[in-house]
Amino acid sequence: METSKRLIIDTDTAGDDVTSLLFGLLWPGVRVEAITTVMGNIPVEQCTANALLTVERAGRSGQVPVYRGCDRPLLRPLVQAAYVHGADGMGDSGFPPPAIQAEAEHAANAIVRLVNESPGELEIVAHGPLTNLAVAYMLDPSIAGKIKRLWVMGGSCHFRGNITPTAEFNFYVDPESARIVFEGGFPITMVGWDVCCRYALVGGNDLEALKAIDTPIARFYHQVNRKALAFNLANGLEGVTHPDSVTIAMCLRPELIVRSGRYRVEIECQSEANRGFSAVDTRPAPENTPAWTGAGPNAEVVLEADYRLFYRMLTAVLQGDFGAFSNN
Repeated sequence: METSKRLIIDTDTAGDDVTSLLFGLLWPGVRVEAITTVMGNIPVEQCTANALLTVERAGRSGQVPVYRGCDRPLLRPLVQAAYVHGADGMGDSGFPPPAIQAEAEHAANAIVRLVNESPGELEIVAHGPLTNLAVAYMLDPSIAGKIKRLWVMGGSCHFRGNITPTAEFNFYVDPESARIVFEGGFPITMVGWDVCCRYALVGGNDLEALKAIDTPIARFYHQVNRKALAFNLANGLEGVTHPDSVTIAMCLRPELIVRSGRYRVEIECQSEANRGFSAVDTRPAPENTPAWTGAGPNAEVVLEADYRLFYRMLTAVLQGDFGAFSNN
């Protein structure tokens, strides 16, 4: 099949990050040019091992390079989420180490190189803290204008956080990097925690139907997400959350986006109480207030998504059957 998407996936590989990688690695017509890893859910060494293992499980060993990236935020001590995903980020599954190895080049350098080799052709799906992207931008600010689209799973739009009352985890871990990226001129589509909770939470009969799929990829999916599912059920979310995989699904099938808007998004870095808060300015006329700074929209923010289409896509990945999507 002709390549329709060329992607770099930037990931703090744990739980649903794995599902997102499976979308990219298995979806017809998609070429993952690189996987870049960053600390976040777990230390970057484990994130890298998990990404390599996922490449192996997808049957893509030797075809998709993995680059290890930043092991800490720009300015802050590292905050992690093993309490959600298990110490290994894979549901405390105890998988053997991957047989393949990461590349020697640093992830930020790889991003700069790949974008400059194919200006205007690559889309980046970023579903961890944005440290690698911020460092890449500081190395070469011109990449912001050479990326076809930057899909960011992070923040939330007028919705609660998932690590503090106001902050989503990725932006909380490294708010300075998020601010650099959102102010850098990248063509951003932001998919927030609000979209995940409203349109990418798979539970009830739908989750039971996924459990009935008996393929190696489906069993792998349930294994790596089992700790996060238990965490969710204990904390009021009735199913598996898919923030990262719904983001890449939108990249692959933009019709998944039901409603979005161009808004100014600013990331809070000064207040400890609201560290990492994403202030999405949805006011119809912000310029009519004395506090207006003159800054215009800097991101497309997804507001609504098609859950049924996402669920069909997830089912296709786990079944390994993409026939329903081959002709449209």
